[in-house]
Amino acid sequence: MKSSYIISNGNLEAAAIEQAVIIHYNNPSEIERTELVAEWNLEPEEVDAIFDPDEVPRIDYSPERTFIIWKRPDNVSLAGVIQFEVSSIGLILKKDKAVVVTPKSELSLMGKEFRRMSSPLDFCLHVMLSTIHHYHGHLKTIKMMANDLESKLMHSMENRYLLQMFAIGESLVYYLNALESNDTILHKMRAMAERLGFNSNEIEKLENVMIENQQAAKQARIYSSVLSGLMDARGTIINNNMNVLLKNLTIINVVFLPLNLIASIGGMSEFTMMTEGIDWRISYSVFMLAMIVLGLLTWLWLVRAIDRWGNMNKRRFKS
Repeated sequence: MKSSYIISNGNLEAAAIEQAVIIHYNNPSEIERTELVAEWNLEPEEVDAIFDPDEVPRIDYSPERTFIIWKRPDNVSLAGVIQFEVSSIGLILKKDKAVVVTPKSELSLMGKEFRRMSSPLDFCLHVMLSTIHHYHGHLKTIKMMANDLESKLMHSMENRYLLQMFAIGESLVYYLNALESNDTILHKMRAMAERLGFNSNEIEKLENVMIENQQAAKQARIYSSVLSGLMDARGTIINNNMNVLLKNLTIINVVFLPLNLIASIGGMSEFTMMTEGIDWRISYSVFMLAMIVLGLLTWLWLVRAIDRWGNMNKRRFKS
């Protein structure tokens, strides 16, 4: 879908395509892709790069047009394991016009980020700033989710919270990579400011965008470092919770084991029948003695078997 706008009193207003200075291609069709190649001096490979979520951000300058691939965060789906991902958008500057191509979710151009604009070049800076604010919003959400998951992991023995924590850590790596790549584009734009046609106000705004992006990258780096550093500790907490549960179950078994033994011995009707002619005090004493001897023999056999196995491993390791 294609939308066209003009800049009026610093804001965007819908306009006919002949008058438009801002053109927005949202999820363009095959015909609109062909139009991007024909009218905006793009190569088919460059159009395909916009639709590639793994494409590296870059800026391609020529006297006819400037082509920028910029990374932005995707809208988050709350179904199943929450994953924060990034995608690419394309920015094209040609004479006194600007084109933005969004292959995925629609970019709203009527928000508070798109005010007090003076030129198509200024509009591109506002697009970049709006995506950075989107990163900031997602990073706040990630922090709240991490705190919530941490409190659940303190009392849980399930893997799903830990898997969600791993997914968040992976998302932070993607965000950090995207923000640092975008920072490279901003530095290149600052170095090419004169060739791109920036005036003094736009240069100041570009530097503000650079600061916002660096702050978002620093925040993502801190969150990623803290999350990865505590991941093992949180895994240990789950193991410790499991050990506590097993300990409690073992205590219960130890408490009921003598009772089960007494009930089993007392309920041996076949043994009573076989020793009917013998005093029960003698028969049961002999039976208890036999059990003790059998237990001791089993224990000695296990100790020697473990010793032999350990000696074999030592010899194998030395050889």
